[in-house]
Amino acid sequence: MKNDIELQYLFDPLCGWCYASAPALAGLAEEFGDKLKMMPSGLFVGGRAISTIADHAWRNDQRIQALTGQPFSEVYHQNVLQAPDGIFDSWPATVAMTALGEHDARLEPLFLHAVQIARYVEGRDTSSTEEVATVAANVAAGHGIDVTVEDLANRLRNDVDLRERTLERMEDTQARMSELGMRGVPQVVAIVNGTPHGLSGQALYDGPQAIIAALNQLSSNA
Repeated sequence: MKNDIELQYLFDPLCGWCYASAPALAGLAEEFGDKLKMMPSGLFVGGRAISTIADHAWRNDQRIQALTGQPFSEVYHQNVLQAPDGIFDSWPATVAMTALGEHDARLEPLFLHAVQIARYVEGRDTSSTEEVATVAANVAAGHGIDVTVEDLANRLRNDVDLRERTLERMEDTQARMSELGMRGVPQVVAIVNGTPHGLSGQALYDGPQAIIAALNQLSSNA
């Protein structure tokens, strides 16, 4: 791409449509590396009983699967959505991403995909601090970072500075969305030669080639 470009990916770890855009995000992470900034929106932060949204979530998940091919397993349906005392809260995954980003920001998109697979395919409760810490520790270990599940879970619960940094990230994302008149996630903002441009959601759902082609077109026109 001939122009200077930076990318901002706006998302929530429990957003099914963000999972739908996972192949595109992987392509962006590979193509742009440290020019890609992960921006959590906090859309689903704040615990609520999963029973209040389970039926709606499953219908939406089936629609996403039909449109994009991203799998939502029956194990997820039974173990997560039908859990009697299940909670729906993206805070543990959001704060864990911030913790990993302290080591290397390039781990953040990898963690997001890992925590999505843990939930939607393996049927693990990623509103649970312990489950999220396990996923994050595995991602860290795969990149030579030694952190135990226990230590990470303790940080996710008790590290005040980590909490504040995570809240600041969410506030920055919400301010960005307000500034650009954006609603919902996922969203990609491409900053080309200093000017922000929002990309259509469809480009995200059509995979890495589509989103990179859209960025190439945007860069050529800038």
